[in-house]
Amino acid sequence: MNDEMLPVTLDDPMQFNCSPDNPCFNQCCRDLNQALTPYDVLRMKNAVNLTSGQFLQKYTSRHTGPGSGLPVLTFKPNPATGHACPFVTDSGCSIYSDRPGSCRMYPLARAIAKDRRTGENAEYFALIEEEHCKGFGGRGGKTVAQWLKGQDVVDYNTENDKILELISLKNQIRPGNLDGAEEDIFYTALYDLDNFKIQIQEKGLLDSLDLPAEYVENVVADDLSLLNFGIAWVKYQLFGKALQIQD
Repeated sequence: MNDEMLPVTLDDPMQFNCSPDNPCFNQCCRDLNQALTPYDVLRMKNAVNLTSGQFLQKYTSRHTGPGSGLPVLTFKPNPATGHACPFVTDSGCSIYSDRPGSCRMYPLARAIAKDRRTGENAEYFALIEEEHCKGFGGRGGKTVAQWLKGQDVVDYNTENDKILELISLKNQIRPGNLDGAEEDIFYTALYDLDNFKIQIQEKGLLDSLDLPAEYVENVVADDLSLLNFGIAWVKYQLFGKALQIQD
């Protein structure tokens, strides 16, 4: 079977099954060049009980995206393991409940486009049929929508779509690469959340802004709230957008 992408709808049958019984089990977790989103990092660093700085240093490499000009994170390459995911084991993923969004989606690809009439995002899906994967052709008994629900992708797609929107905004306002200091602002506010929190709580990052103290306390009390504030902070600091705060 040649690698190909087959467009599918949410109502189409998902003729795919992944289990330890498949002869290819865990092969999709090897030979990786996998981009990690801020929400991926948030979930994984909490799953392994590390600070964001510890997690990023131990498990990730930082690059600059050739298209976006923004920091991109991947797992550190490890030729000794065949470039395997650091969390794959013989029995499967050791952080399965907090695995990255792209792992949850596989073997589906997802694209979004904003509806010009409603302003809402429309989703499009395709099956990625790769030669190494032997999970195709089975009768899973589920539609694409039901399969996605079982993979618990909604929170990941919701948070990752915010980053796609941010990248689109950046490319409209600031095409090309950011300078080093600007890259660091983006990286800290979105990936290195524990450092971002320290800058807010201990280094007076927000002291010049007239933000309600209760709001700031709520932001730093929860990683997801902090990540969403980080998105607003990047828009404000790098792209000149008003700092919008959410109750």
